[in-house]
Order: sequence, then structure tokens, then C-alpha cells
Amino acid sequence: MIEAYILIQTVAGKAPAVTEAISAIPGVVRAKSVTGPYDVIVRAEGPTVDDLGRLVVAQIQRVEGIYRTLTCPVVEL
Repeated sequence: MIEAYILIQTVAGKAPAVTEAISAIPGVVRAKSVTGPYDVIVRAEGPTVDDLGRLVVAQIQRVEGIYRTLTCPVVEL
């Protein structure tokens, strides 16, 4: 499995709704509202990098209230 952390900026006041919506998406392991420059942090996984990319672009980025995402793939060194 390929893992990634997705850092999300939301429209003001939308972090709880975005967190709840993203938590229901298959492939999302965990979604949490946080403070700081990002409003939500998501841990997601997929069988391939392409599958993970489709998860982010086709599902996560379509959640209402998301302003910007930054995907950080996990590397095993």
C-alpha cells in the first residue's frame, strides 16, 4: 500500500464538515481537524500511486469547503 498525508486548507468555519465528509471516503484511514496553517490532516492509502492520486483528485478535492490540498507521500528509507 502507498500511504500519504494530505494537508487541507478549508474555507473559514468548514473544517468540521470537511473532516466528517472526508472520513467517509474509502481509502481514508484517518481525518482530523487541526490548528495551524492547515485545517485538516488526512492519512490515506491506496494500492498504487495512481490510485492514491485518483483518491485525492476525484474524491477528496471535490468535498465542499476545501480551498487547497497538499499531498505528502510517505517514503520508506
